[in-house]
Amino acid sequence: MPPMSSLRTFDLNLLLAFDVLMQELNVTRAAERMFITQSAMSHILHRLRQQLDDPLLVKTPAGMKPTQRALALIEPVRGLLSEMEQLFKPPEEFEVATSQRRFVIAATDYMEFLLIPELSGLIERIAPGIDLHIKRTESSFPVTQLENGSLDVVLGFKSVLSPPAHLRCQNLFSDRMACVVRHNHPLLRQPPSLTEFVEIPHMLISRTGSNVGVIDQKLLELGLERRVKLIVPHFLSAPLIVSKTDMILSLPFRIAEQFTQFAPLAVFPVPIDLPDYDLCMIWHPLRDKDPAHQWLRDKIMAIGKTIDAT
Repeated sequence: MPPMSSLRTFDLNLLLAFDVLMQELNVTRAAERMFITQSAMSHILHRLRQQLDDPLLVKTPAGMKPTQRALALIEPVRGLLSEMEQLFKPPEEFEVATSQRRFVIAATDYMEFLLIPELSGLIERIAPGIDLHIKRTESSFPVTQLENGSLDVVLGFKSVLSPPAHLRCQNLFSDRMACVVRHNHPLLRQPPSLTEFVEIPHMLISRTGSNVGVIDQKLLELGLERRVKLIVPHFLSAPLIVSKTDMILSLPFRIAEQFTQFAPLAVFPVPIDLPDYDLCMIWHPLRDKDPAHQWLRDKIMAIGKTIDAT
């Protein structure tokens, strides 16, 4: 082989031709195997001789014979070609039923509540060896964790997460704001006006502890302000608290509907014009072609479509 200093000038495509020539010891047959003309193969042999500074194949009464230099290169070249073939092989298929993969997902309480039960059930049925680790979403977006592979996907509200533009982002379903109160709340006698809505004490679910939500921002634009009497960091206790008080809780409609199954609550629209919002899945493009990662994303997207259809 040429010295390492001249590797950048060596045409690595010639290695495949060298291997075929050493197997056939005949320019015509080697050309046929490579689906090129005899003239083209003769030109390749000429280039090999120039690059390696050796005749490589020599005519004898018994046919073409390899030189000592050629014989010494046969096994190293074959080994290198084999390694290169492995390098460029497509990734192996993801064997779902036998995989021992562990996926790490960062999700808001909302997404954990709506999507993870279905995903967990599906994995238990068809991929019993796969483990899930669900983490809370943090205040700062976990770009580094997605990049180094310690986190597979992030699930949450697109407008809140505000993912960097270089990451992949797939909308899963949409939702809208709604209100819940205890089932015999006096507010339910007729649709509440905006004035009534503001006057009654409110409960707020705030992961960060902030006392301002999307409703407060809209009320501010209207020159109004509500009283947030209670702030909790999680969804879990919210339906029980609302069912035992006169407070209003504003939250995504899909969660509000679920809450009515856990406590005697009633759902009604927010008396403010608010846009719907998107729930999304975010991942790093480095994992785009990973078969296992593709499988996980496909399953999450399928569950998202089912939620969106309800």
